[in-house]
Amino acid sequence: MSNTITTKDGTALYFKDWGTGRPIMFSHGWPLNSDSWEAQMLFLASRGYRCVAHDRRGHGRSSQPWSGHEMDTYADDLATVMETLDLRKAVLVGFSTGGGEVARYIGRHGTKRVAGTALISAVPPQMLKTAANPGGLPIDVFDGIRAGELANRAQLYKDIASGPFFGFNRPGAKVSQGLIDWFWAAGMQAGHKATYDCIKAFSETDFTEDLKKFDVPTLVVHGDADQIVPIDASGRASAKLIKGSKLIVYPGAPHGLADTHKDKLNADLLAFVNGIGT
Repeated sequence: MSNTITTKDGTALYFKDWGTGRPIMFSHGWPLNSDSWEAQMLFLASRGYRCVAHDRRGHGRSSQPWSGHEMDTYADDLATVMETLDLRKAVLVGFSTGGGEVARYIGRHGTKRVAGTALISAVPPQMLKTAANPGGLPIDVFDGIRAGELANRAQLYKDIASGPFFGFNRPGAKVSQGLIDWFWAAGMQAGHKATYDCIKAFSETDFTEDLKKFDVPTLVVHGDADQIVPIDASGRASAKLIKGSKLIVYPGAPHGLADTHKDKLNADLLAFVNGIGT
């Protein structure tokens, strides 16, 4: 089988498909790719699950179209992967921007192929501060990221990775140069247009109505020391909007907890998917 799937607009989406069993579909964060899930995929695929992840359009090994770098198209791309691979009773797991992608997928495509969802350090309901969302971050924050992207995105990614993403800027943090280098390399593999446009997509999209359509078991995981996507306006707010969801707060955890707290996250995801009925 080829490791790419072509969307209706001709974009080639790279994907990996590991293991057998109930499918778990992973959606990654900005400006990364599906490799960011490797710890979770190796763990869960080794325990009887089929783990699938794709590189979002413009990111990683997928092609770099000029357009489509917004949540509706991201969600439709996810649907194309799910349908092409005929994934059924899948658990959708989204990190950061990927959590928005999962939310919009359910908003647009429903849960006919979905048995459960997990939102990890995810951006919903909305990151941008508005009159209706006073707990969000001001537009100046995202304008600053855009300015950094245009001025020197290589330096921007190094600054994000060495600072707030993994919490390496906090007193007493155990800094991993390997993780910093990996984040930078993954970011630079993505296309400039894709990563620039995605800043608007992850910050300004309002997922409130999407979250209200969730009707499957949902796990929300967020660190209370997340400096990228603050927990009060995201994880806690999403958990209140999704009926019957379970919120797990990781004390002291940064945004990039899929790496810094991977053993805990792996265990929590395994317990969650094990608990979903067939």
